[in-house]
Amino acid sequence: MKRSEITPSDIRSLPAYGIPEAARYLGLPPSTFRAWALGQAGGDRPRFKAALSIADTAGKQLSFLDLVEAHVLSALRRKHGVPLQQIRRARSFLLEKFASPHPLAMYQFETDGLDVFVSRFNQLITASREGQLAMRDLISAYLKRVEWDNDGIAARLFLFTRKPRERSLAEEPKTVVLDPRISFGQPVIAGTGLRTSIIAERYKAGESVEELAKDYGREASEIQEAIRCELELKAA
Repeated sequence: MKRSEITPSDIRSLPAYGIPEAARYLGLPPSTFRAWALGQAGGDRPRFKAALSIADTAGKQLSFLDLVEAHVLSALRRKHGVPLQQIRRARSFLLEKFASPHPLAMYQFETDGLDVFVSRFNQLITASREGQLAMRDLISAYLKRVEWDNDGIAARLFLFTRKPRERSLAEEPKTVVLDPRISFGQPVIAGTGLRTSIIAERYKAGESVEELAKDYGREASEIQEAIRCELELKAA
């Protein structure tokens, strides 16, 4: 797989997601995600700098590549409760190592940088050897939700649709995907242009999972995951 630079005109680099929307897709509290994207203020000066370099700070909009990076970082936050400032320092290390504005959204990170990143990160949090291995496995599981194009840049992101405690990450279905080239980057059922938001609205209006599956010619399990992406599934 060859490697390429990410150009500013690349659709994956353009503002596309608001902070509340991005937080919902990644299963993070909006306040947490806002701190990652914009930093946290404290008195007359910023208390923490942002952990991400988002596409449009003024408009509070993230690009697809910003979202992929947040997806990877969320593994550290969700499972280890890593403080924002340590996440920021670790990402700064990657920016220097790979000289890329989106190091976590590059295939090079998965192949050449993950072990270095985990080692460096664990120096910051003083983790045990077992903790390092657990962290590497966790980040690897998150990276498996990303598909790369031939240039080694993130092209698609499969969203988690279930709460982490419900099943292991390895068993999570890859049913709902974000692809900047399809439906303006909104969540769709993989292999289709069917937006999860439309399916969820019809479900909320009273149509059953079975009716929707028949109407769209999809498996009921796909319809269920589409609904889970948008709201708590209370039936089916």
